Amino acid sequence: MPGPRPGLVGHRVARRAGQRVVPAAPTRPQGGGRRRHGNQEALAAIVFVATSGGHLGPAAAVCFGPSGPTAHRRFAERAAARVWAKLYQLPGELGSRGELDWSRCAVDSVNCGPRKGTRDGPNPVDRGTSGSKIHVLTERTALPVSLAISGANLHDSQSLVPLVEAIPPICSRCGPRRRRPATLRGGKAYGHRVIRSYLRRRQITHRITRRGIESSPRLGRHRWAIERTVARLGGFRRLHRRHERKADHLAAFATVAAALICHRRPVT
Repeated sequence: MPGPRPGLVGHRVARRAGQRVVPAAPTRPQGGGRRRHGNQEALAAIVFVATSGGHLGPAAAVCFGPSGPTAHRRFAERAAARVWAKLYQLPGELGSRGELDWSRCAVDSVNCGPRKGTRDGPNPVDRGTSGSKIHVLTERTALPVSLAISGANLHDSQSLVPLVEAIPPICSRCGPRRRRPATLRGGKAYGHRVIRSYLRRRQITHRITRRGIESSPRLGRHRWAIERTVARLGGFRRLHRRHERKADHLAAFATVAAALICHRRPVT
C-alpha cells in the first residue's frame, strides 16, 4: 500500500509545528467584536509579503482574508512573542532524521538596500549609503542553521564568532545535540588570526581562503552551497531592499525566509 505524499506529510508537520509555537488568541471579556482571522490566513499573507516584497492592497486582502494593517499587526505580535525564532528552530527536527550534514559548513553575508532604521550603517561598497547586512551560516546541503543582522558597515570577520555561537542545539539521529560543524569554510574576509584561533579552540577545522595563495575559482567547488543560499535569500523581495524601520522586523522576515528555505528543501 503506497504511503502518504511528501507534500501532505510536510503540510501536517508544519501545521503541528505552528500549533506548538503560536500563542493562543486573546479573548474579549465583554464578548462580541469582529471574527478574528485564522492563523493560516495571516501566515499566508505574511509569506506573500515576504516573497513578493509588496504590501497587501485591497485586491490581495480579498484573496488572503486579513487586510494589510491586520497582517502587519499580527506579524508584529508574532515578532514580539519570538514566534518566528521558535519556528526557525523547528527545522532542527531534520537533524533527528539525519537530514543535516555537519561535515562541511560555510558562512557568507548578503546586503540589504538602504532604508532608515536601526542597525543600519554606511555601506563601504555602495557609495556610503545606509543599509543592513544579513549573515548566514549553512550546512553542506545549503540549509541555513544560523542567522544574524547587522549594519552594512560591519566587517564580515566580526560576525563569525556570534554567528557560530548562535547555532541552536540541534538533534541528531544518534548521540547528543550538536552545536558546531566539523569544518567551516569562508572567504578572504574571515581570514584573521583571531578567527582562526577561535575555531581551533572550538575544535572546528577551518578552510578559510588565504590571500594571494588560493583562488576563488578553486574554492567555488566547495562554496556553491552558501552561494545558493544567498541567492535564495535574495529571491525574497522583502529582503532585497529594507522596508522595515525596526531591526526586529527585518530579522523576523529573514527568519521566515530561512524557515521557508528549509521547508522547501528537495525531498530525496
